[in-house]
Amino acid sequence: MAETFAGKYTEAFLRQFADKVKGRYAAFDEEQFMRLIQDEHWEQEQLKQRIRHISVALHETLPQSYREALDVLGDIAPQCRGVEYLFFPDFVEMYGLDDWEVSIAALARFTPYSSSEFAVRPFILADPDRMMKQMLEWTSHSDHHVRRLASEGCRPRLPWAMALHPFKVDPSPVLPVLERLKEDESDYVRKSVANNLNDIAKDHPEVVKDIARRWHSKHAGTDWILKHGCRGLLRKADPDILFLFGFPDKPEVTVTELSISEPTVEIGDTLNFTFAIRSTNDSHPQRLRIEYAIDFMKANGKTSRKLFKVAERDIDSTELQYTRAHSFKDLTTRKHYPGKHRLSIVINGVELRGEDFCVNDR
Repeated sequence: MAETFAGKYTEAFLRQFADKVKGRYAAFDEEQFMRLIQDEHWEQEQLKQRIRHISVALHETLPQSYREALDVLGDIAPQCRGVEYLFFPDFVEMYGLDDWEVSIAALARFTPYSSSEFAVRPFILADPDRMMKQMLEWTSHSDHHVRRLASEGCRPRLPWAMALHPFKVDPSPVLPVLERLKEDESDYVRKSVANNLNDIAKDHPEVVKDIARRWHSKHAGTDWILKHGCRGLLRKADPDILFLFGFPDKPEVTVTELSISEPTVEIGDTLNFTFAIRSTNDSHPQRLRIEYAIDFMKANGKTSRKLFKVAERDIDSTELQYTRAHSFKDLTTRKHYPGKHRLSIVINGVELRGEDFCVNDR
């Protein structure tokens, strides 16, 4: 994320933003704003560092009154949409913790244009009871962006954000928010609820399993939330969750014809493979969660397994054929290392077939 979006902050982007500010606040010193940003640190900074850098520069060039500065940003916010404008809520996070009511209103105002999911978290940590009451109020907001903020902002393990350690220890303050949103009409909101449940399941699987039992089969949108929110438990082949969603924990199938195109793949290239699945039970169909796993070599010489979903389907006696390709191109979230790897086919959490292969430096 950081490497993908940090480059959006070009001089052209910053100047068009400065023009918007100038149009609303005539005393704005555009050149001073640019000088403050384009200092000796700017080129080395990644996304979140650049967001904070811009917030600081705005603090130096907008009215010194926090409320007056917010008025300027609030008026131009509808013209500033997208991830690159995350410095709007970041400005609130940086300078608004001591002006609670004005700041909370600003976070709700900014979130439809540049999400406040990161900026709300220091307010939660500063006063969890007060902020979670606010989150509950937001669950009834007319704007689905604000309703999503109620869930996304209190995720215990939100990526790229500070962890909410109190909620990792005890997620109970989060649960009323999720209850309120479990039948929300917006896919955007429901996906956030699912991701919040998945976060909670990493520390408190029994809490999420209890929720899944209570919510299951009550509402189609809620069932989707549960399936997505329990994905980590499904990957771990938790028997209670497998049973809830109709997956037998001992699938009666065989995996045949697993074939890897080449025994060696270079970093940056693609591993191609095929496999077939056949049921060994002709009396009734079985619901299968089909995945492949790769045991990746890490920098320390040990391996770490990651699962990749292929399909979910019912199978009778018909043979299923699959062809897949897995890229070994380095990503911001995964770096590849040479050495022995293993590809495995996993059905309902059970590894049924595997083959070793090697990864080499290019």
